[in-house]
Amino acid sequence: MNTLFILLQASKGQGSSWMQLLPLLLILVVFYFFFILPQTKKNKAQKKFRENLKKGDKVVTIGGIHGKLAEVKEKTVVLEVGTGGMKMTVEKSAVAMDNETIVQK
Repeated sequence: MNTLFILLQASKGQGSSWMQLLPLLLILVVFYFFFILPQTKKNKAQKKFRENLKKGDKVVTIGGIHGKLAEVKEKTVVLEVGTGGMKMTVEKSAVAMDNETIVQK
């Protein structure tokens, strides 16, 4: 009887190590699908948007400045801001999609 009891405890101990890791693995899978994957997709879309910038596109900088692209260079863009034709040079990495651009796509 004692031997049977020891065998049952030993078999419970082996299965419980997998059962203890299962919640951690599930948390990692959920974290990947709800946080990492969407952020990766967003980064790819933003990178593609910045690569396809052309003169005349309406954009918003990450600082909230709305403007129209007057010139596109390798690492910078020239924004035409306001009605007076004021121009600003900003880094391409500081340009985000305008809400109107998102709705049109």
